[in-house]
Amino acid sequence: MKNTTFAAILMFLAAAVGALVAGALYLRRREKELDEYEQLLFSEDFSDDEADEDEADREPEEDVTVEAPLDADGE
Repeated sequence: MKNTTFAAILMFLAAAVGALVAGALYLRRREKELDEYEQLLFSEDFSDDEADEDEADREPEEDVTVEAPLDADGE
């Protein structure tokens, strides 16, 4: 086997190992992010009662009605 063939095979294997390591690191990081998101989504810290209290604290919006302009007949 020539030295260039051996070097090419070695470089291919190094690239394959590098790609696998990069993929594994990405999946590990992504799984950690998803776990954090799931923990926030299903945490017991937030309840519907708090959302109701926030709505009760808001000032009620004023009902604004717009009257149509009178036409030439005064209607």
